[in-house]
Amino acid sequence: MTDVHNKPKLRKPRWLYTKIEGGERYGLVESTIEQGGLHTICTSGQCPNKGHCWKNGTATFMILGDRCTRACRFCATQTGHPLPPDEQEPIKIARAVKAMNLKHAVITSVDRDDLPDKGAAQWAKTISETRNLCPDTIIEVLIPDYRGELLQKVLAAKPDIVAHNLETVERLTPSVRSRATYQNSMEVLKEIAATGVMTKTGIMVGLGETQDEVLTTIHEAYLAGCRMLTIGQYLQPSPKQLDVQEYVHPDIFSLYKAKALEMGFANVESAPLVRSSYMAEESYVRMMLRKRAKTGS
Repeated sequence: MTDVHNKPKLRKPRWLYTKIEGGERYGLVESTIEQGGLHTICTSGQCPNKGHCWKNGTATFMILGDRCTRACRFCATQTGHPLPPDEQEPIKIARAVKAMNLKHAVITSVDRDDLPDKGAAQWAKTISETRNLCPDTIIEVLIPDYRGELLQKVLAAKPDIVAHNLETVERLTPSVRSRATYQNSMEVLKEIAATGVMTKTGIMVGLGETQDEVLTTIHEAYLAGCRMLTIGQYLQPSPKQLDVQEYVHPDIFSLYKAKALEMGFANVESAPLVRSSYMAEESYVRMMLRKRAKTGS
């Protein structure tokens, strides 16, 4: 009988190694974030693509502070009792988007179950301030599991793309996410899609799921109304988080992408280092080009 506590760590394959990057645009992103007192999921989530994205002059902003009220077992973001929301944060985000000259801005947040509205008003104000200051910027938001009035408050600010991540397959959700449920997240996606806004979700693989479970999840996300999808390899941020159960080969990611596109997704990013906001602008552009090619416009 195998002792799971003494199970050797899996060896990271060559396709997951990234190089250290920097440069002038990296410095601009770093200084804009530091001077504005802002947070990013790039840093808080220990994203492996941080160097690449910052070198290209982009980052994923994280609002409502840097401390989450949940403790999902895959996530490196700090958990605990957060500070009150910064009233100036929405305009600070808008100014940062303008300073970085972003054509496509991606914003996410920690979960704020401590607040009466879970932070929905801060979300709406952040989108509105960014829209006012940067009217030509595509605004993509990755939101918590808001439903009903809270979700409508965010959607009323008119973001261009609204994402909510399923994170994993249904069977593994209770052991991976702390409070969110698979079915509730599916309902969130349905409510977003019902308004006509472009709906997006993302999942991780390598947590012990089967290929059939991944394909079922993709299909159910499509039926819920999602038309943009990201699939990436789960990487353990620290020994405190879940162990990696499998390093999925790039060929399997290609298979998932092909299957999702066959189902009807407008855009799919599926590769080991893909994250929900990785190459978001390029993904959006590719999607729009495909749409124009189909319509001939």
